[in-house]
Amino acid sequence: MTKILVTGGKGQLGQSFQSITSQYENIEAIFTDVEELDICNIENITEYLTNTDIKYIINCAAYTAVDKAETDQTASTRLNATAVKNIGKAAKEHGIKVIHISTDYVFDGNSHKPYNESDYAVPASFYGQTKLLGEKYLMEEQPDSIIIRTAWLYSEFGNNFVKTMIKLGNERDELRVVADQIGSPTYAVDLAESILDIISKIENNSVKFVAGIYHYSNEGVCSWYDFTINIHQMMGIECRVMPIESKEYPTAAPRPYYSVLNKTKIKTTYKLNVPYWRISLENCLRKLAVKN
Repeated sequence: MTKILVTGGKGQLGQSFQSITSQYENIEAIFTDVEELDICNIENITEYLTNTDIKYIINCAAYTAVDKAETDQTASTRLNATAVKNIGKAAKEHGIKVIHISTDYVFDGNSHKPYNESDYAVPASFYGQTKLLGEKYLMEEQPDSIIIRTAWLYSEFGNNFVKTMIKLGNERDELRVVADQIGSPTYAVDLAESILDIISKIENNSVKFVAGIYHYSNEGVCSWYDFTINIHQMMGIECRVMPIESKEYPTAAPRPYYSVLNKTKIKTTYKLNVPYWRISLENCLRKLAVKN
């Protein structure tokens, strides 16, 4: 039995892990949030890991209020960078491997082709800067780490774009949605499943643990406008959706215009099949319908 620790257990990715870990008989998962484990406190982490047989830490904890991070810089840095450094340091001391979740926001979004892991990262927002710093700190402290950058994360858990568009679509006759930002939606349950698959394959020796940076999102691309149209069509919501430019919807933190991630490395290294985004969206909406 392989024991894993998932931090940020109450977030949407943490809850996505909780929804599927029972399907993995060879994995025992422990879920913590700040009440059980304060990852901003290095002594707290070290003490927590003492006398445990945890083999992997999956860090899902993050400060994700992108616009608020522009002014709340201390808190954003503390959770997205300092805490990651703490996890790396404690993990190294206890011989634990780390799988850390990062973001497409480490790129400025000015590319015209999918981003590779080796592409130069230039964050356009403070949030992106803190996430990139977290990556740097982790690799310095614990080189036996996997960093997975993802984008446009949604699920049936927590607050996210999909649930917001369903709510607004049911409340309003018309919505204005940005159409000039392009990316790939990522169903958080797919990401969680891929990470658990990676751990299972490593543990049964069908693949090797290869440290480094990887990209993961669902297959295919769309704009936020396209995404919304699909959400409403699948849910039978009759709301007029109008495409707008980013300049018509100003935000405190700049958004990447293009944040499509090249997934070749993670698919080939760990023999993963990645679902198409519309299929995953249908799966999520089906679960949401049952949940509600």
